[in-house]
Amino acid sequence: MSERQTTKTSMVIIGAGQCGARTAHALRENGWSGGIVLLGDEGIAPYERPPLSKAVLLGQKSVEECGVFKDAFFDEQGIDLRVDAPVARIDRVAKDVVLRNGRAIAYERLLIATGAAPRKLDLPGATLQGIHMLRNVPDALSIAGELGAGKRIVVIGAGFIGLEVAATAIARGCAVCVLEAAPRALMRAVPEAVAHAVIERHARMGVDVRFDVRIERIEGTSRVEGVTLADGAFIACDAVIAGIGVVPRTGLAQAAGLAIDNGIAVDETLRTSDPHIYAAGDVCSFPHPLFNRRIRLECWRNAEDQARTAARNMLGHAETFDAVPWFWSDQYDTTIQIAGMPAQGATTVVRDVGDDACVYFALDGEGVLVGASGIGQAGQIARDVRIAQELIARRARVEADVLADRSVKLRSLLTVAMQ
Repeated sequence: MSERQTTKTSMVIIGAGQCGARTAHALRENGWSGGIVLLGDEGIAPYERPPLSKAVLLGQKSVEECGVFKDAFFDEQGIDLRVDAPVARIDRVAKDVVLRNGRAIAYERLLIATGAAPRKLDLPGATLQGIHMLRNVPDALSIAGELGAGKRIVVIGAGFIGLEVAATAIARGCAVCVLEAAPRALMRAVPEAVAHAVIERHARMGVDVRFDVRIERIEGTSRVEGVTLADGAFIACDAVIAGIGVVPRTGLAQAAGLAIDNGIAVDETLRTSDPHIYAAGDVCSFPHPLFNRRIRLECWRNAEDQARTAARNMLGHAETFDAVPWFWSDQYDTTIQIAGMPAQGATTVVRDVGDDACVYFALDGEGVLVGASGIGQAGQIARDVRIAQELIARRARVEADVLADRSVKLRSLLTVAMQ
């Protein structure tokens, strides 16, 4: 029997990460003066995750500096932040969130922003010491302790997290080998040409990147000593870092009987199958009107954008979430920026913006711009990718030769797209 902590209903948010914290802030900005309860289970105030694979591992940024807001913010805004309040279940009939300690918190509207959890290695030896995944602060601090001059690091997975960690390990003086089961890096994220350019940069920095790899087992007694591949090759190492993707944390939603479809299924307003419950961030899949399909996004910008929409809709608005996806990754002195859904393109058009920097535009079968991927210095690619975002939002049809022509100002295409 749960103990109801209060009879006064509040806006309750499960998940004290980037999305949850931003939603709490947006509720106040949009005029909600009632209670806001923000429930976390990491024992730490909300923080941003992108620095974990870069600045934190390099020692350039402290955990405290990664905070979404300053410490005093939550008290000043009247937000009841509980950083060690794991949730046991959602009682949809009573409209309560029941904590593991048995206490129940009544909600007017509920947001589930529980994020995603890293996929675990399913290999013999995967429980040895020295094997890590990167998702939270303790993970980052543990990995940072493994990196140092002369250390041999094996990274499993050539996705963005794996490659960012590889770049950081190189900067710390490690010898790095990246193992990827797929035939190339970043399979679903960027065009092959972009992935090739990224891997070339890693190779120039001394990273040993191997594709089409099958791992037989991880070797060691109590601590990892190396990795044996299916072809018999052995790679000695001091630590293994796995970046093989994440899975949405849908357990609470599923147990509560909410619809699940590659995450918590929400409608265009981010509302779940229960009209009093919303979901946002990495944990939810939603129908995107620009791409005519249900998608789920795992990136910082989406967490920010959906937080604002979720807050307004929890307050009675009925706004459609239609923001164009945007993502970035910094590796060495190179930035990759992605707008839209490049994987939906039928044709790729390359625009050379100088000094080994290019933007790759993705057009669908009807010539509509659906994605853009830039690689190079941030100052060289950022403007074109930003303009591409606006063109994607307007479902602009653009001729391939116009996109490729560096003499044509992309901003001039916005005027045409509005006609």
